[in-house]
Amino acid sequence: MTLTADRGVSWSGDDFERRSRAREPRRSWASLQPFEARRTVFNESGRRRASAWRAVGHRYAAVTAAIDATIAGVAGYGVAISYLPAEQAVLAGLAGGALFTFMVSAVGGYSQERLGDGPGEFQSVLRAAGLVIVSLIAYAFLFKADVPREAVFIGVPLAAAGGCLVRYARRRRLHEARRAGAAMRSTLVVGDPSSVQRVIADLTAAPHHGYRIDGLCLHAGDGVDEIAGVPVVGAIADVVQVVADRAAEVVIITGSSLSGDALRRLSWALGRAGAHMVVAPDIVEVSGPRLSVRPTAGLSLLEVEVDTPRRRLVAKSIIDVTLAVLAGLVLLPVVMAAALAVRLTSAGPAFFSQTRIGVDGKPFTIWKLRTMYVDADARRDALMADNEGAGLLFKLKADPRVTSVGRFLRKYSLDELPQLWNVIRGDMSLVGPRPPLEVEVGAYEDEVHRRLCVKPGLTGLWQVSGRSDLAWDEAVRLDLRYVDNWSVAMDLMILWKTGRAVLTGSGAY
Repeated sequence: MTLTADRGVSWSGDDFERRSRAREPRRSWASLQPFEARRTVFNESGRRRASAWRAVGHRYAAVTAAIDATIAGVAGYGVAISYLPAEQAVLAGLAGGALFTFMVSAVGGYSQERLGDGPGEFQSVLRAAGLVIVSLIAYAFLFKADVPREAVFIGVPLAAAGGCLVRYARRRRLHEARRAGAAMRSTLVVGDPSSVQRVIADLTAAPHHGYRIDGLCLHAGDGVDEIAGVPVVGAIADVVQVVADRAAEVVIITGSSLSGDALRRLSWALGRAGAHMVVAPDIVEVSGPRLSVRPTAGLSLLEVEVDTPRRRLVAKSIIDVTLAVLAGLVLLPVVMAAALAVRLTSAGPAFFSQTRIGVDGKPFTIWKLRTMYVDADARRDALMADNEGAGLLFKLKADPRVTSVGRFLRKYSLDELPQLWNVIRGDMSLVGPRPPLEVEVGAYEDEVHRRLCVKPGLTGLWQVSGRSDLAWDEAVRLDLRYVDNWSVAMDLMILWKTGRAVLTGSGAY
């Protein structure tokens, strides 16, 4: 397949007409005259674009809304039946269900852009719950009505919790379907070969986001038929025609493929064709909430947050200490029973302390339940040749230094529970990068030192993504992604996923 070169595209009508005359019978979008004819072509392609993804999206939203209304209605009825007659309690439940569903819709909780987006979906439920509480308080104030405290402190939280659980279950089913190739959006990627290859690698590794790359449009073909198994279907000037021919739903523009004016004209054309345009900037591994678009002097400036707002740091500290204290009190009997088992089955103390490096390179003492024999450090050099750990880490799946009780504790991460004390002291956070040893930090490359910009965590992206099964480069990439993009919502999501990772015991040894 030989493609003509289209470098420095200005995206003018003359360019498309020239290419159209040179390659009949294929026509470029600008050569379709008059405008009514062009609109007819795009409307036909738009009707063809009633894809499986859109159909799934409509069903997903409708079913989720119905379940939200049912859960909120039942919660409202359960609260109202304690102080109202049955008929009035039913009406109260129906009103509660309708109000909750309306608020979720008002904050965009049923939009297709949030389809399968865990943090976005959960945030919409929590915001809707907050709006429902405000509405109840306003109703009680304006109409001098008696709104029971149970409705605010029991009914609304139950509705929100039920909505989050439903979204979690449905999102998992959707992700499984997408990994099987269903409910995907047909996607066209535009750019230079290197940028295109990076986008292909990232989206292919995460099919649960719903992008199926069906074709590429490059600056110049140079005889390239495909990249990473995806066919090259045209040049940049062919984008809109390819969208119409292939009924693509999303066009991803990579890097500096087009100038600002060209992007603007392309967005107009894709809007008529019924496709979404997404621009993937060259900046990598940075996402919201650090990114924001600031319209200034007719420009759309992409602003990257450099310093973490103090309110987020305070919120993280409050959540860390509160949850660590509560978890410590609940799990104290488990820790004591495990400590007793360690003490009775092998010689040595029940707890193990070690110096680790914390935020900004400050050393601190970490506490764990002892899982190895007391001479483990002395035996390490003899086992170094069998090291199965990634990069700087020393790991053995069948480490002879680990006791029988220690193997069980490691599988379910019970040996890490004493680190809740480190969280309460402020040495660690519940979520963050893995706390490194001093010798590991001494061998860090320059960029890896950024892991020390936040407190190390009891769990993290590495914990929910494979733990010890991860390659060193992948573990570092996950830690840096967390450091660059952490938020309270991300922390709560990681804590939720940690439960599943711990129960399965995958990657722990």
